[in-house]
Amino acid sequence: MNLANYYWYFESALTPKFCDEVIKHANSQQDSFARTGGYKPESPIIENFDSGKLTKEEIKDIKRKRNSNVVWLNDTWIYKEIHPYVTMANENAGWNFEWDSSENCQFTKYKLGQYYDWHVDGWDRPYERKDKTARDHGKIRKLSMTCQLTDGSEYTGGELEFDFRGYEPNMRDESKHRVQCKEILPKGSIIVFPSFVWHRVKPVTKGIRYSLVVWHLGYPFK
Repeated sequence: MNLANYYWYFESALTPKFCDEVIKHANSQQDSFARTGGYKPESPIIENFDSGKLTKEEIKDIKRKRNSNVVWLNDTWIYKEIHPYVTMANENAGWNFEWDSSENCQFTKYKLGQYYDWHVDGWDRPYERKDKTARDHGKIRKLSMTCQLTDGSEYTGGELEFDFRGYEPNMRDESKHRVQCKEILPKGSIIVFPSFVWHRVKPVTKGIRYSLVVWHLGYPFK
């Protein structure tokens, strides 16, 4: 899919008060070790994550790709604040993707040494649920949103990078194609991008990076 814009941003769109309230709200809850997953609910590794039965080898395997802590949020006041920006980005960037629902918000903590290597947010096939009335059944992730809750001056490392070539960057070491998203750095900034775009968060070397990630769903592209 050829795109005129691979991401759209809103600088300092969210107020510092809102960002701090999300941080406080999320930090009042128990976080969990972030996982990587897929659309298959029967996947053993996903079931182990959900039941808290990860083995040391499974954790080690996951950390090759991702190391962070998350809290899942599903609060109306958060969606009310961020949803208008998804709509604006979708229109302004010229994507005009059809979407109708959002997944739970992922509050992510990147502490010293934590990271998320190259990945895309979307799966190869739609979500498959036993409950056919589930809001995500038959749908895919179409638009990804990252909200910056801490200012870039509060940590070092943790850069958000994109690669727009359409295949996993680690397979071809051509760093000239990688784009560092500096627009995300001011507190309250928002980045929206198609969920099939490759991206990563580099290791944090000092401080803590807090972000809010939300995926917006729709039926598969025709």
